[in-house]
Amino acid sequence: MVPRFLLALSLSLLVSSSFGERTPFQLTEKQQCRLQRITAAQPSKRINSEGGETELWNERDDQFQCAGVVAMRNILRPNALSLPNFHPYPRLVFIEQGYGYISVTYPGCAETYHAESSQRTRESKEKWETTERGSERDLHQKVHRIRKGDIVAIPAGAVHWCYNAGKEDLVAISINDLNHQANQLDQKFRAFYLAGGVPKKGQQEGGRFEEETFHNVLKEFDTNLLAEAFDMPEEIVRQMQKGGEERGLSVIAQEKMSFIRPDEQEEWGKHEERYDNGLEETYCSMKISTNVESRREADIYSRQAGKLNVADKHKLPILKFLDMSAERGDLFPNALLSPDWSMQGHTIVYVTRGDAQIQISNHNGETLMNDRVNKGDMFVVPQYYVSTARAGESGFEWVAFKTTGWPIRNPLAGYTSVIRGLPLQVITNSYQISPKQAEELKMNRGGQSFLMSPGRGRQF
Repeated sequence: MVPRFLLALSLSLLVSSSFGERTPFQLTEKQQCRLQRITAAQPSKRINSEGGETELWNERDDQFQCAGVVAMRNILRPNALSLPNFHPYPRLVFIEQGYGYISVTYPGCAETYHAESSQRTRESKEKWETTERGSERDLHQKVHRIRKGDIVAIPAGAVHWCYNAGKEDLVAISINDLNHQANQLDQKFRAFYLAGGVPKKGQQEGGRFEEETFHNVLKEFDTNLLAEAFDMPEEIVRQMQKGGEERGLSVIAQEKMSFIRPDEQEEWGKHEERYDNGLEETYCSMKISTNVESRREADIYSRQAGKLNVADKHKLPILKFLDMSAERGDLFPNALLSPDWSMQGHTIVYVTRGDAQIQISNHNGETLMNDRVNKGDMFVVPQYYVSTARAGESGFEWVAFKTTGWPIRNPLAGYTSVIRGLPLQVITNSYQISPKQAEELKMNRGGQSFLMSPGRGRQF
């Protein structure tokens, strides 16, 4: 009876705290989006580890302060393991390259993945669960397979790790939402590691910042106390506290790793119901990722302009609790992104391929950004600020993270635009143009929406 009560208590506490939605709060002066200029940014700090690199964008940059986020890029080498850690705010991840495995461990959930499956799947599980010597099975929580184009949601306070199972580097772009209700600390970026830490030889810029932020939480505990808590010898506990701290935040595995996980056909081959049914999807087995690469599943597709895939709380229900979302965009050469503004949350854009000319204007009619961005650049479009883009000669691909689980874009041009919804008389009197010109302004783009084919060849 007591274990059941503890499991229920653990689940209820985690759901109410780490999955809490965003609530209004008093912004500090630095967070009031008093931006004079927005420029594309590259990572400013790097932590070198045995298994790869962790790159950080400058969290003190005004645009990231405005959005209340911290951006990072993790690079895992083949057969490398990102060490288990947790953070006090939700994180949304885009897999830019490679494939591997990730697991998010929740308190109160069973140590194995339970699912109705075929005999072949059960036999496959037994193969991984039992060693050749017949020792006890290794039970653990669900392991998810990730690949290029996946959006992965990681709740606040949940321990997670990642393993690169491919032959090329695994590259992940992450946005951490410091303004989320789950973060009751402050606006400083931090992560709590169960192993490893920042190696002194691996620090580049801002060494003290990284040393204070990424730390093994077991390191300073009393060894005798931990030995009693784990019922393990003190030498093992000392290894947990001190061993491997010079290896960094990721390590190379001693041998190729394999895990108990759902059959691959079960994970990738079966088309699941994409919308939250509110009952059948339990907390412990909740889906944490969705792929945004497929043209066939694009939310907006134009043969002349490109495609747009959106990952929101309707496609990935866990995002309802994180109050975050993402989109994957692809503009063909010289195509346009309609001028628009976000009605819900800020937008953090990361360029994955090609280049584009970006313009952003504020409520004062000032141009905050009018620059060309390239692969690896990141910039913020604040809520309600109007932005647009024209792809370069090689096209433009990006992933955009949003600080809302229900993203709503309000376009100025196109089939679903604000201008199209206005009466002709309102347009003629607002802009002092003829009724014919007003009708052309409304209708010239026909059925195009958001993504626009190249127009009259004008450059900006």
